[in-house]
Amino acid sequence: MIVYLDIIWALNLLFDSLLLYLTAIFLKRRIKLWRLLAGGFIGSLIILFSFTPLNVYTGHPLSKLFCSILMILAAFGYKRLTYFLKALMTLYVSTFLIGGAIMGAHFFVQYDDKLTLSVLKGFGDPISWLFVLIGFPIAWHFSRRNIEGMEMTKIQFEQIVSVSLKIEGQCLEVKGLVDSGNQLYDPLSKQPVMFVSIKKHLEVLPEIIKELATFDPEPILMGKQEIPDEWHHRIRIVPCRVVGQEHQFIIAIKPDQLLFEQQGKQYLYDKGLVSFTMQELSADDVFQCIVHPKMLTGPKLDGGTVKVS
Repeated sequence: MIVYLDIIWALNLLFDSLLLYLTAIFLKRRIKLWRLLAGGFIGSLIILFSFTPLNVYTGHPLSKLFCSILMILAAFGYKRLTYFLKALMTLYVSTFLIGGAIMGAHFFVQYDDKLTLSVLKGFGDPISWLFVLIGFPIAWHFSRRNIEGMEMTKIQFEQIVSVSLKIEGQCLEVKGLVDSGNQLYDPLSKQPVMFVSIKKHLEVLPEIIKELATFDPEPILMGKQEIPDEWHHRIRIVPCRVVGQEHQFIIAIKPDQLLFEQQGKQYLYDKGLVSFTMQELSADDVFQCIVHPKMLTGPKLDGGTVKVS
């Protein structure tokens, strides 16, 4: 059987370099191209040594561990032990992640060996080559995208708070996203404004809130739209800016109570305003309101009592 050593070595150089690049992505570390290729070259040397008398030693697990250590040192250098060990472990996680994905795909779509052999004759194990050549880039791409997606989910989850809103004897409990970009204040009272989607909570809210969520603020501002007298002291018309439009107005309501819970801590904020909308604020329904960050600066609740910190 003919073995094309140059092709095998070149592919291993490419794959080892891509694994180091994936490791750098996971660790959020910048890496120079020449160091990336240097680490990949060190990893690919095992293939070359496998066709020499050193094959007895290169196949040993300790030799592979030593090669991995050299790859990390070449790609990332050495700053401190934890820095080095974290990179080494991440390299193995990346390798097992990609390798597991390729093996899983292989066992999932088993096919005729003889047919593949006739197509890829002379390049070693036809199944291995086919799945390595096609499966590796696909597994690498989806591993990167999924890790980035999990990181975004983690970041978003850490910014999710439980919100309890009381108004006119009704209580609405939703999940809120703390958005540092939300810096909307009522210009007169200087109270922060949060946004709440009520599309899936219509049954627990007064009828007037449902109407205000669909009203155009301009008729109310011009006195053309009537609202109940008992709600006059609650309603505020707040100017805001949106992309593409300089001057807009929204209707905000003063609730009876705003209670926030984040990481087991409860915050009571009684100076906030709420703007209700019928639009969904989260496509996957992870949160139903956008919380102003200042609202989490209220006094903490300790055992049902307010604790000022």
